[in-house]
Amino acid sequence: MSGSGSVLAIDAGNSKTDVALVAADGTVVATARGGGFQPPVVGVEAAVDILETVVREVFASAGGDGMGVDHVSACLANADLPLEEEQLAAALAARGWGRSVEVRNDTFAILRAGVAEPRGVAVVCGAGINCVGMRPDGRTARFPAIGRMSGDWGGGWGLAEEALWHAARAEDGRGGPTSLARTLPAHFGLPSMYALIEALHLGHIDEIRRHELTPVLFATAVEGDPVARQLVDRLADEVVAMAVVALSRLELLDEETPVVLGGGVLAARHPQLDGRIRALLADRAPKAVAQVVSVRPVLGSALLGLDHVGASDEVRERVRGHYEGRESLERLS
Repeated sequence: MSGSGSVLAIDAGNSKTDVALVAADGTVVATARGGGFQPPVVGVEAAVDILETVVREVFASAGGDGMGVDHVSACLANADLPLEEEQLAAALAARGWGRSVEVRNDTFAILRAGVAEPRGVAVVCGAGINCVGMRPDGRTARFPAIGRMSGDWGGGWGLAEEALWHAARAEDGRGGPTSLARTLPAHFGLPSMYALIEALHLGHIDEIRRHELTPVLFATAVEGDPVARQLVDRLADEVVAMAVVALSRLELLDEETPVVLGGGVLAARHPQLDGRIRALLADRAPKAVAQVVSVRPVLGSALLGLDHVGASDEVRERVRGHYEGRESLERLS
């Protein structure tokens, strides 16, 4: 079956990169996974070198050098501003992987993976938090999403920091009581918040392990701790605030519209968080249809690429079937 063009799909997050080569008829010819994409840490060229390693693996698996690819669709972490997307698109185009290149923030991949057409809003909460929206006519809504200076609150890393702050103040008397003062250090086998603070400060516990405290926060909330529950509620408030603003910017508040929830924190479906998000959306955006997406975001990158080359619905459904079928098999295995 013929199609409109082949696509090299890239989904590159901070911790891992997925690449897929999709033929014009929607067949997923080859896939590969590699390291994370962190240009702020290693520089743009070094970060793209990491991508190239994975891309070349895909081309080798497909039995060619990749020069015949019609379009490169790359959804990249740390492409937070349109200017950064343009700069990264130029860097990828210089590698000669395909005839055209489009770069988007990686949140767009999660959105497109969760919707039947390029229409809807996605809120992603993993290490950080972000929200984007799109319409088929090309209009988008987005936030800078570069931390507190751009108005962000939440994400797994931010929740861990907030939990530590409340727990430290509870133990030393500056704040009110919370079970977090017990559950956070206990996670690392430590007797007190002072011991945990010392271990983190001196590097006895690797900095990256702070993310382990987010599930502890949610477990403490389930136990009924008021401070932990307040933090979970605040995250729900932030998720809904971002979604409603994006829907409003795109003039979608009065239309039935998907709101895709993704990232490790939201995909975990914590009852308190999930329930409050849905209740708040029902009140503030009654026509929004909340759904959690867990399929690999590289599917979204592929679909955005197929949208770009004008692929048929049949071609797009073949790609979706490949990834949704794989997810089902992995859940059963």
